[in-house]
Parts: sequence; structure tokens; C-alpha cells
Amino acid sequence: MFQAFLIKYGEIGVKGKNRYVFEDALVTRMKQVLYHVDGTFQISKEQGRIYVEAEGAFDYDETVAALQRAFGIVGICPVVIVENDGFENLAARVVDYMRNMYGDQKKTFKVMTRRANKSYPMESMEVNAALGERILDAFPNMSVDVHHPDIMLHVELRTKINIYSEVIPGPGGMPLGTNGRSMLLLSGGIDSPVAGYMVAKRGVYIDATYFHAPPYTSERAKQKVVDLAKKVARYTGPIKLHVINFTDIQMYIYDQCPHEELTIIMRRYMMRIAQKIAEDTGCLALITGESIGQVASQTVASLAATNDVCHLPVFRPLIAFDKEDIVTIAKKIDTYETSILPYEDCCTTFVAKHPVTRPRIDLIRRSERALEEKIEEMVAEALATEEIIEIR
Repeated sequence: MFQAFLIKYGEIGVKGKNRYVFEDALVTRMKQVLYHVDGTFQISKEQGRIYVEAEGAFDYDETVAALQRAFGIVGICPVVIVENDGFENLAARVVDYMRNMYGDQKKTFKVMTRRANKSYPMESMEVNAALGERILDAFPNMSVDVHHPDIMLHVELRTKINIYSEVIPGPGGMPLGTNGRSMLLLSGGIDSPVAGYMVAKRGVYIDATYFHAPPYTSERAKQKVVDLAKKVARYTGPIKLHVINFTDIQMYIYDQCPHEELTIIMRRYMMRIAQKIAEDTGCLALITGESIGQVASQTVASLAATNDVCHLPVFRPLIAFDKEDIVTIAKKIDTYETSILPYEDCCTTFVAKHPVTRPRIDLIRRSERALEEKIEEMVAEALATEEIIEIR
């Protein structure tokens, strides 16, 4: 029945003279997500509307699923497009549409006409009444409810005429590429993949840095992170995953610094390294999955101590989320089951028995002085031996 989809967007519609930039970015992303779908598609723009039209046979469910991964789309409407060749033809097509969609079910409906083509000979209210009458004549079990209808039948009078009644939710947000690029600190946990997804939803391309600590973390732990990056990339587009061997740095900190400060100091060096990679690759900010109070390194004082080493902005989209809120999104984007696989990352391998929860930045800096003899050389070595994995 359907060979086309009407794509609705949200925030893009309130943009000014540069709205076309956001529309073009959305069209580009739609082409990317549809590239591997079974079918041939044409995407076009017309007066604040974007259409996806299939040429010949295509996989309907796969097409919808792909479009639901394109940030910027708020609604996907399977639409019947008919020629503007008179009211009688329109009425016949509307009756056919209702029959194919709903049969003779006992449902209420409302016709909502939008007359974008001002040369159409009937006013919107006239079209509503006339089409409603034809539907009532064809389907005795149906009735009109203008306040809370089961079926909201949309008729858009344009150069051609759009008929649709279903609006499938899209992911919302802003099209990828409209807000630069940022670096995600990606672990094997639940939080960081969700954080990457949420920032990408605001139009930001992301790359990622993962800190690997063999032999304390296994190759399976590394593969788990690669698998998570692949799931996130379905929404965010290609990701460059920078894998940093953190073992020597971690052990050096463990040997030289007070154990209650280990987590904070390790975290500060992760941020320093991720920031250096970000600057070298054109990223404008860092992204973490931290949430206030979730663990010792995420108290407000601990976050302030971590921020102390950063001059790039640090985005923390989960900062006020409960764990259940985060899990809900993780399940939605299909990262949860991978995140809970029992392969530890370097953040959980060297955890102090009694970590400090209210670190003083002056004391942390003083503790880091014990590292000055070797730490810069070790950081340089870690950066020089990074592994880059292209995630698509």
C-alpha cells in the first residue's frame, strides 16, 4: 500500500534563514541509514516537508527501523500520494485508504485537512466535512469524534495530495554534523554508550577513547567495547575508537600515590590523555557517562577534581539521571545486554577499598608530584602506541 514516507522534523522548523543547512544534513543522514536497506529510495524536499519514496519493492519494516536511527526526525508517516485531479478522485482514494488500513472496524475518526495549495477550490473545513461524509457512507461502523478520535486522518493539499493517519515516532534531536565533533570516554559499562548516544542526538559526531589494561583486562573486555561502539555507531555514524594501553600508567600510579586517591588520579590522567587525542583529531569537547553520586569518583567534589585537568568542555549528559533512567535508554538503543557482560575494564580493576569521596584538589596535585619523574614519558608512550579501530 505504501511506497512513500512523509518525514516530520521538530526543532529544525524553528530555524531561520539557515534552516536549509539542517534539512540538508538530515537528508544526508537519511541516505546513510537507508544505504543498506533492501530497496531503492529517492529523498526530496518540498515546502518544509521531506519525502522518502521507494522505487519498486522494498523492506517496509527495515526502512522504518533505519529511519528511526536518524536524529532530527520526530515522525515517520507512511503516506499515500495522489495526483491533484479533482475532489471525486481524492474521495475515492481516501475511502480506499481507510478500507485498506482499518476495514470496517468500529472506530471513531476525524479528518484534518491542511490546504497548503491555496488554489484548491474547496476550503479546508469543506474538505473535512465532505470526506467525513464519504467515509461514514462507506463504513457504517465508524463514527466521527472531533475531540478524541481513534483515527486522525491527515489530508495535505499540496502540488500533489498526501493521505496518512499513522505517525511512527522518530528519535528526535538534531541532524548529525550540525554541531561539530566530540570525544567520548568509552568504557564497557552501561553509562558511557548512553552518554555518547545522547550527545550525538544533539547533532554531534563522536569519536571514542578506550583505556585497555592488559593483562588485568582481557581481550574479551576490549571486544566488548568494540561491540558497544558498533551498536552506538548505528545511531551516530562512523566512530574512530582510540585504544590506549593504560597498564604501565595505572601500575605507576598504584605504586606512587595514596590508595584512597587512586581512582581520582587515574581518572585525571584518562582525561588528560583523552583531551590530547581530542585536540589532535579536531574534537571540540569530551563526553563522559558520569552521574552525580553514582560512585566515589562521581561526587561533586570528585568531578571538580577531574575537571581541574581539562580545558576542553566536558559534556556529562547523564549528570542528574538515576540508574534506572540510564538503563531504560541503554535497553532502547540495544547496548544494555552487552554492557552487563562480566568482563571488567580498567576502571573497575584497581578500585581502592576506601576511596576518597571529597578530594581536595591541592592534595591531589601534591600527590601527583610523586609521578613527575616518569609520567610524561609514559603518557607519550601510550599515545604513540595507540590502536585506532574504525567502527562503522
